[in-house]
Amino acid sequence: MVVTAKPLRQKIREASWNQAQVEEASILIVLVADLMAWEKEPARYWKDAPKPVQDYLVPAINQYYNDKPQVQRDEAMRSCGMAAMNLMLVAKSMGYDTCPMDGFDFDKVAKLLNLPDDHTPAMFVCVGKAIKEAMPRGGQLTINEVAIRNQFK
Repeated sequence: MVVTAKPLRQKIREASWNQAQVEEASILIVLVADLMAWEKEPARYWKDAPKPVQDYLVPAINQYYNDKPQVQRDEAMRSCGMAAMNLMLVAKSMGYDTCPMDGFDFDKVAKLLNLPDDHTPAMFVCVGKAIKEAMPRGGQLTINEVAIRNQFK
C-alpha cells in the first residue's frame, strides 16, 4: 500500500514510535501480506506455466498451506521481505534512499489502513532523499556468528 494521505501518515507515525521518516519520507510503502492468498484462485500463480507444472503445483498449494497458520504467515512475511528488497534496490538504482522498518504497532497500523482480517502489515519501506546519514550501527557480528557451515555443532 502506498500511503499518501498526510493525516493518515501522521497517525501511522504515532503508531510507529514517532519515527519521523514515516511521515517525512517522500513515499511510505506499507507491505501488506494477504495471509490467505494461497486460497484465492491459486491457479493464477501458475497460469503461464506448462500444464504438467500447473497440474502438480496448484493442488500442492492447498496441501502446503491449508490449516497451517504459521506456514501461511511465514510465507507472507518471506514474500513481503523479498518485495521490500526489490523496492529498495530499484529505488537505489534511481538515486533514492530507503529505510526498511518494522518498528510499529502492527494491530494499530492494520486498523488505520482498514485491512481485512486475513491481511497483516509486514513492514514499511520509506523512500526519499536522506537528509542526514543513517545512525551508525552498534557493532557487526563476525562471519562465524552468521554463517554456519553444514550443521550447528
